[in-house]
Amino acid sequence: MRRIFGIVLAVLLIGGVAAALIAGREKDKGTATTTVRGVIGSEKAEFFADPDVVKALADKGFTVKTETSGSWAMENLPLKGYDFAFPSSESPAVELARKAGVKGTPQRPFYSPLVVVAHRNAAEVLAGNGLATLTGKNTGTLRMGAYLEAAERDRTWQRLKGAEKYSELNGVVSITSTDPAQSNSGALYLAAASYVANGGRIVADDADLARTAPLMKKLISVQGAQQSSSDAPFRDFISGAANPLVLVYESQVASLLMQRQDVGDMVVLYPDVTVNSDHTLVPLTPEGRRLGELLSGDKKLRELAVRHGFRPQGAASEFTAATASHTAYLNQRLTGVRQAPVPRAGVLRDLARRATSQ
Repeated sequence: MRRIFGIVLAVLLIGGVAAALIAGREKDKGTATTTVRGVIGSEKAEFFADPDVVKALADKGFTVKTETSGSWAMENLPLKGYDFAFPSSESPAVELARKAGVKGTPQRPFYSPLVVVAHRNAAEVLAGNGLATLTGKNTGTLRMGAYLEAAERDRTWQRLKGAEKYSELNGVVSITSTDPAQSNSGALYLAAASYVANGGRIVADDADLARTAPLMKKLISVQGAQQSSSDAPFRDFISGAANPLVLVYESQVASLLMQRQDVGDMVVLYPDVTVNSDHTLVPLTPEGRRLGELLSGDKKLRELAVRHGFRPQGAASEFTAATASHTAYLNQRLTGVRQAPVPRAGVLRDLARRATSQ
């Protein structure tokens, strides 16, 4: 009997240890994170690097590793090994999805309008000459029709009334943008400008391209060398080393304001005809799709996206509440701003090619 009791006790002890090991593994499995890799537009790099975002994602079971690329340059990357691609607008996302054979609708967790940041002296001169309207000390509207007319005529700052007071305002009046062949913001700049130049009609065919391409080329060629990302031109502007007019995303401005950083004499001009940059996630694996759903649906991650200046899709009130103390710079409700439709990807790519050709 003693021998039998000893055997039974040993079996129970072994079973208990095994059960404990299994339970431990299940606990580890429950707290472990799934690592996903993605290629993103550079304007989202700070969001994914934010320790609070990293923690929020880890709490949901994700570790996200990212590499940056111009949105339109992503289609030339080998996508094997990535779980998602996250360009800054829908057009390159649609092309990426088609190339990768992705079924279903890509997710659009958040968006940001394009804006032009200006130094105050430049903004006041533009307003004094009918190219802009100031609605406050630090915000206003850029009149796209008037600006394109000035660009068509190669108008210089020296020919604008009031500019003579500012020696730093010289040369052709121009907006610094990114390379439209590689970067989303540069491509969307052409989308909005070509819409206005085409009489308020989307550029859709060869005739429209022929009609608008010469002016688009003028907008690009006057800038000289261009960056492939909006991050560097914006940093140059804030440091005082850039052209007095720079095209950026509103999210870059809003993020800086919410971080309480010094923005100097910056004035934010919202083009009266613009294009929203719909940050669109293309899932390349089931894990990538789960991440996209999480970015769209998780309240904590939406709050963090707003902290980085983005407007969550379908949750305008969250952006409005978070930026309530920054209305001196931000047009929260986009009053007086009209959205231009974006040409098909092939047409926009052709327009960018013509605009950047030598």
